[in-house]
This record gives sequence, structure tokens and C-alpha cells, in this order.
Amino acid sequence: MSKIEKAYSLFMVIFITMIVLTNIIGVKLFEINSVTLTTGIITYPLTFLITDIVCEVFGKKRASLMVVLGFFASILSLVFINLAVMLPGSEVWINNSLGYNSIKDMQNAYESVFTLPGFLISASMLAYLVAQLIDVRIFHYLKKVTNEKKLWLRNNLSTMFSQLIDTIIVNSIFLYFGLNLDWDIIIKIIIASYLFKIIIALLDTPLVYIGVYYTRKYIK
Repeated sequence: MSKIEKAYSLFMVIFITMIVLTNIIGVKLFEINSVTLTTGIITYPLTFLITDIVCEVFGKKRASLMVVLGFFASILSLVFINLAVMLPGSEVWINNSLGYNSIKDMQNAYESVFTLPGFLISASMLAYLVAQLIDVRIFHYLKKVTNEKKLWLRNNLSTMFSQLIDTIIVNSIFLYFGLNLDWDIIIKIIIASYLFKIIIALLDTPLVYIGVYYTRKYIK
């Protein structure tokens, strides 16, 4: 395997891991200074950092392929997570030390963590696919317009625009259809999540430059 393939494979593994983790941990809401956010912001914004590095170093086709494979990996993980939830529990699974005295208690605890609504997750994954592919297209359009200069500009503009689309769609679907929250709360969460992502997008610009520099240095 060439250095190019090794580097690309590493980015692919990290990208897909972040996407799959986002589906699993992203259903939790947490609060910072009275601002409510979804835990998906821990992992998901990192995928745009990786996408931009791959776009810059490996090109549009490989970046798009990574996004599509991430989508299918997410669907596959959801299928097996739901299969695991449906399997009947065993008596030896009961853990009295944790306060679970029956298989039903253990099953309920397991389901509370791993049950992922198929419709909601599928819809959010479609939003992810659209947003990430838009990110790739905008990135390469700006790269062409700027004659491959101003990496900071295409990194930030492509991420900000695609994150806006994704944040609106995903949070609207999950918070309204999944949690049945009022729209005033949903809008506040969308705004807070997007502002947080914008901050991350601005802060990760040096990381994009570092990632691009060392990746190119490695594959030469």
C-alpha cells in the first residue's frame, strides 16, 4: 500500500468513526451556561475538518467517496444496533450490583442507550449526506475561483454553509419529531448549535493547515 493510500485510509477510518459515534451519542441533550446543545457537536464538527483536509490533498472524488462510505457505514451500524436490541437477554446478564434485578430491567437500560429511531436517524443521515457533499462542492468551487489560494476562505465558507443546512434539518427532525419539543426551544437549540459549530470552524482553520501540510509532506 502506497503512502497516499495509507494516509487516505487513516482519514477514512477517523471520519467514519466520528460519523457512527455521532449517531450513537448524539441523542443526548446537555447544557452549558443555560444553553442547550446536542452531544453530537462533540464529534460531528470534526468530520468537516477531515473532509476539508481530504478535499485539499486528495481531491473532490476521494472526498465524495469518503462521505458516501460514511453514510453507508452509518446505515450498517444502525442495522446491527437494532438487531442487538432485539436479541433476547440471558439470565447471566443480570447485574444486581447496578440495581438491575431482572432481564427486563437490563433490557430497558440497554434500549434506553442504544435504541435509535429508524426514521429519525435515516432522515438525519440523509441531511448529513447532502450537507457533506455540498461542503465538498463549495470547497472545490472556491478552490478553483481562488486559483488554489486562500485555503482559510474555502475551509470556513464551505463548512459554515453546509453546517447551517445540516444543523437546521437534523435538529428540526430530531427535536420536533423525536422529542416533540416546542419550536421556540428548537430554534434556540439550532441557533446555539450553529454558533458553536461556527466557533469550531474558525478554530479548526489552523488544524486544516497543519493537517494539509503534514499529509502532503508524508505522501511525497
